[in-house]
Amino acid sequence: MRTLSGKARLAGVLGWPVSHSRSPRLHGFWLARHGLDGAYLPLPVRPERFEAAVRSLVDLGFAGANVTIPHKEAAFALCDEVTEVARRAGSVNTLVFRDGRISGTSTDGFGFLESVREQAPGWQASNGPAVILGAGGAVRSVAAALLDAGCPRLILVNRTPARAEAIARDLGGPVEVATAPRLADAALLVNGTSLGMAGEPPLEIDLSPLPPHAVVADMVYVPLETRLLAAARARGLRAVDGLGMLLHQARPGFEAWFGVAPNVDAELRAFVLQDLQ
Repeated sequence: MRTLSGKARLAGVLGWPVSHSRSPRLHGFWLARHGLDGAYLPLPVRPERFEAAVRSLVDLGFAGANVTIPHKEAAFALCDEVTEVARRAGSVNTLVFRDGRISGTSTDGFGFLESVREQAPGWQASNGPAVILGAGGAVRSVAAALLDAGCPRLILVNRTPARAEAIARDLGGPVEVATAPRLADAALLVNGTSLGMAGEPPLEIDLSPLPPHAVVADMVYVPLETRLLAAARARGLRAVDGLGMLLHQARPGFEAWFGVAPNVDAELRAFVLQDLQ
C-alpha cells in the first residue's frame, strides 16, 4: 500500500450518489502507474451541501475534483472562472483549486471526440451531419464539442423538444431540433440517453437509413456492447462504445491535479472493464 506524505496531492469525485463512479478506480490506476504521491477519493455530497463541501475541499488543500450527477450545474454557478468550453456546455465536470480560487471546465465533449477518433480512425467531425439522441448535460457538452470541431449540422432528437430547443438556442450555429431521427445523410449517430443501459429499456431505432460510412456511438458503457452498437456492427457500421468517453474525459483533470499527462491504453481499459463486468 502506498503511504501518503504531507505533500500528497488530493482530488476526488463529488456526486450523490457516488458509489457507482469508476473514476476512483481509473485515477487510482494512473497514480500507481506513475508512482505519484496522491489519492483520488469518492466524495458523496447531498445537493444542499454541495457548495459547503467544495469550499471545504479548497480549505483542506485539495488540488481539485470531478463533479458528477446531480452537481454539474451547481458547480458551474460556484466557479470563480470557467473555460469557454464550460460556458458553452452550461455545466462543469472538472474543478481545479489554485490560490483559493475555483476554476471549472467541461471535459465530456473532449472525452467523446477523443473516444470516437480512437475507436473509428479517420473520423472527423467535418465528415457530415451528426444526430444526437437526448438532451442531458453530457449531450450539451458533446454538441458544443462537435460544433467547435467543425460539424456542419447538428440534429438534436428528444421526446421533450423544449429541452433540445434550449440547447440549440444556447449553442447557436447550425443546430436543428427534431422529434424523430433523420439519418439519411448522417455521418454520426450518438445515443445520449439512458436507453440501452443495464436496467433500462433498449433503444429501438432503425439504422437502415444510415449511409455505410456512418459511425454509431453510445454514451452508455454498462453494458459495454449495447443493442444499438451490436445492430450497427451487424450492418457493417463502425461502432464506438461509451467506455472510451469515460476514460478520455478524465485526462485533463488528472494532468491539472497531479502534473502528469496520462495515457488511455489497452491496459487501462481492461483494468476499468474488470469492474464493469
